[in-house]
Amino acid sequence: MELTASVLAAPAAATATANPRVLVVLPSLGTSVSALWQSAATHLGGVDPETTVIGIDLPGHGRSTPVDVPAGTSEVPRLTMSDLAEAVLTTIDRVLPDVAGSAARISLAGDSIGGAIALQLALDHGDRFDRAAVFCTGAKIGEASGWEERAEVVATSGTPTQVIGSAQRWFGEGFMDREPDASAALLHSLQDADRFSYAALCHALASFDIRSRLSEIALPVLAVAGSEDQPTPPTKLAEISNGISGALLEVIEGAAHLVPAEAPAVVASLLHDFLDGNNTGGNSANTQSSDAASAELPTASGPREASRDEVRVAGMTVRRQVLSDAHVDRANVKVDDFTADFQDLITRYAWGEIWTRPGLEKRMRSAITLTAMIAGGHEAELAMHVKAAVRNGLSRDEIKEVLLQSAIYCSVPSANTAFSVASQALAEMDEEG
Repeated sequence: MELTASVLAAPAAATATANPRVLVVLPSLGTSVSALWQSAATHLGGVDPETTVIGIDLPGHGRSTPVDVPAGTSEVPRLTMSDLAEAVLTTIDRVLPDVAGSAARISLAGDSIGGAIALQLALDHGDRFDRAAVFCTGAKIGEASGWEERAEVVATSGTPTQVIGSAQRWFGEGFMDREPDASAALLHSLQDADRFSYAALCHALASFDIRSRLSEIALPVLAVAGSEDQPTPPTKLAEISNGISGALLEVIEGAAHLVPAEAPAVVASLLHDFLDGNNTGGNSANTQSSDAASAELPTASGPREASRDEVRVAGMTVRRQVLSDAHVDRANVKVDDFTADFQDLITRYAWGEIWTRPGLEKRMRSAITLTAMIAGGHEAELAMHVKAAVRNGLSRDEIKEVLLQSAIYCSVPSANTAFSVASQALAEMDEEG
């Protein structure tokens, strides 16, 4: 797997230093590195003329060659994030001596899958890099079944099948009207991407999950979210910043999933401060400092004093952990002006105030919640919390015991219904893998 690198910004000869600094930028799924990062790199060159910015295209995207597919077949290679990380590292080693010299200090920045690759490199080769900035990404992105399904669709019918959906997910409100050329370039890079390579990257995302390893990352990390991002909302970046010691979090208001293209000047300012070792801390008027991301959870004796936003971020994080990203994403899509306040209420109070408390383990909270759903006759909520109980560590035998005990304390008819609902929910989990 050979990737292609491009120089997006370089210091003039007069500003070159003996100890050069290089920023390697990585694009998102479906975009070329130039379409996504060129504007931000140009802005960064204006405020930081001593840094060289090198962009590396993903397989089958932009200028990089497609993945190898056996002749006469449509068999898609099952790449992993580690495979992609090693390919990026090989590319850096190949081009760096010619661009900036082997003594260059290298930092990473990536959006979406590019951010995931940067995190994987920070885990596997942290000693090779100075810093890592990750945009609109997650330690786990989406659900495996969704990526596998998308891989099959694209391998069969091509990347144009993704254009409409990506146009809806990628950009914040009004961006396509304000920046028609930039948005068109990004969507064209999606349409032109090799279908088998795109599918192979979907497989890599399906198997990617480093949530339990975030604490192993020792590099300084900046996590940047778009406030309107649906695939990787701010809570996903908060999870990263909470899991990595000393990591910073910034939220760019009004942006969605392709922050480097949507807010290039803001991104350049954040990167300039971060590469210089400065605490970004929300200095830009276009960013929102997210102290909420590092908010401590309530104590065993009661919630600590915390702002409304801090509680909401903590609540959304644990809500995703318990119910799954896919469930919460589906719920968020349905939010409208009529239901928004209710969703905010349950996120802050049910999840932010109660589920975050350390006084009970999540598995015990699940057992309590199952009993409450049975007693109240809330069948839809019961199905949801049966699946949550499994994620929280309850075995199926333990769930059965909870339901059996409810027959005594809630009523036999209630338990009879609960067994039917739980059986269906568990069967759905088996089908989903």
